[in-house]
Amino acid sequence: MAAVEQQNQAAEEDVAVKEPLDLIRLSLDETVYIKLKGDREIQGRLHAYDQHLNMILGEVEETVNYYEIDDETYEETLKSEKRSKPFLFVRGDVVILISPSLRQ
Repeated sequence: MAAVEQQNQAAEEDVAVKEPLDLIRLSLDETVYIKLKGDREIQGRLHAYDQHLNMILGEVEETVNYYEIDDETYEETLKSEKRSKPFLFVRGDVVILISPSLRQ
């Protein structure tokens, strides 16, 4: 009986979030949404990360948002470009937000 309790306690400690990077550890091999500086967003499967939030992602879809200004009316229009990559290295100093993916 004590062995079962120790296994349950060990399993709970594996899922416990004690530090901010523990939340990212729980997202390993899961799809995550990442907002980056420069109006860029990426979504992909998290394969690896380090303490600086450098990350390696697979099956990535990147969205780049930018404003286009009409030459005649000077009206700004928000445009988006999407592209897919099989793998992507993300440098941690451009990361603004990391979240579990909303899409399943």
